[in-house]
Amino acid sequence: MVIASKNSDKIAEVEAVLLATGFVSEIVRGLVWEDVDETEGTLEGNALLKARAVYATTGVSAVADDSGLEVDALEGAPGVYSARYAGPSCTPDDNVNKMLRELDGVERRAARFRTVVAFVGIVDGRPVEITTDGTLEGTIAGERRGSGGFGYDPIFVLPDGRSLAEVDGEEKNRISHRAKAIQALAEALSLGLAGVGLRIRSSYRT
Repeated sequence: MVIASKNSDKIAEVEAVLLATGFVSEIVRGLVWEDVDETEGTLEGNALLKARAVYATTGVSAVADDSGLEVDALEGAPGVYSARYAGPSCTPDDNVNKMLRELDGVERRAARFRTVVAFVGIVDGRPVEITTDGTLEGTIAGERRGSGGFGYDPIFVLPDGRSLAEVDGEEKNRISHRAKAIQALAEALSLGLAGVGLRIRSSYRT
């Protein structure tokens, strides 16, 4: 299996969650592929787009995800456009700054992270496509808090009052939207693979 991402933060998180499921026996890094433009209008569409492209290029079963932050006061935005909320060449800090400006003075701050994970490859000798999803409910803070995580984590507040950037990596990998989606994928794959260890490969090099 190849993790279809070139985002080092995301890869580290996906690998940690996969290892924690007990479903993966080894992680091998080193495969490369062309960048895949996320042109679909849904998280599921983008996840499948990436997994299909990487599987076609490498010949190795691929798992990809797409995640979005959905804010009620913004009618569900930025959603599928979360990574480029502040523009096509924006940084994560640019996105956070825009979010804080948009919600300045707004009392209704409920939000959720949502991830869709897609698997494209071979299971028991048959071509298979599987998608699973995970959601994490919370609210948007008025300012950054914490030094961990990445993306919108410093302004996403959990029901217990901590921002996601104030949660240590081990706990985040148990409770996050991405963790829930990957755990569901592992359960779905285990139905077909009956406990066979998978080899995970990634383009990320430490």
